[in-house]
Amino acid sequence: MAEYVTNPQPYKVEAVESLKKKFGDFSGYIFTDYRGLTVEQITSLRGSLRKLNAEYRVVKNNFARIAFKELSRPDVASCLVGPTAIALTKDEASQVAKSILDFAKETSVKIKGGLIEGRVFTDKQMEAFSKLPSRLQLLAQLMGTMNAPAQNLACAMNGVAGKLVRTLAAVADKKKAEQEAV
Repeated sequence: MAEYVTNPQPYKVEAVESLKKKFGDFSGYIFTDYRGLTVEQITSLRGSLRKLNAEYRVVKNNFARIAFKELSRPDVASCLVGPTAIALTKDEASQVAKSILDFAKETSVKIKGGLIEGRVFTDKQMEAFSKLPSRLQLLAQLMGTMNAPAQNLACAMNGVAGKLVRTLAAVADKKKAEQEAV
């Protein structure tokens, strides 16, 4: 039996290559169902995501599936069902997910799942992921924790020195009061 050979049309090959080039620049992909959104709402969502250094693109599912496969990314076929738009992010994927979920409270957009740093997430996992603090918040918490012992030592040292100064001032006041009484 002869082997089945496909000969895709050139515009389809170009579309997949374009998606591969675009997807290759990003490490986080959040898949959404954008059904029911108006043009103004999509424009508003794109603007809010742009502030987070992310993009929001409507894609053809088959082209996206092929592009992810050719980029050797995990299988995300379960997220590529029905009308799909992908939020592409380079760094703070949790903040992008949080922004989309906040936007979803007022509109009909829904998160289908995500592909973050090579791991596939379901919609529920993406919701939990969005509640994580940002990288900067985690670094600030870590620095605060690392700085706490030094701060406590400095306060203790200042407390001892301050107590000594107050005691000496009280003795000096007492001596001065005794001299004035004589």
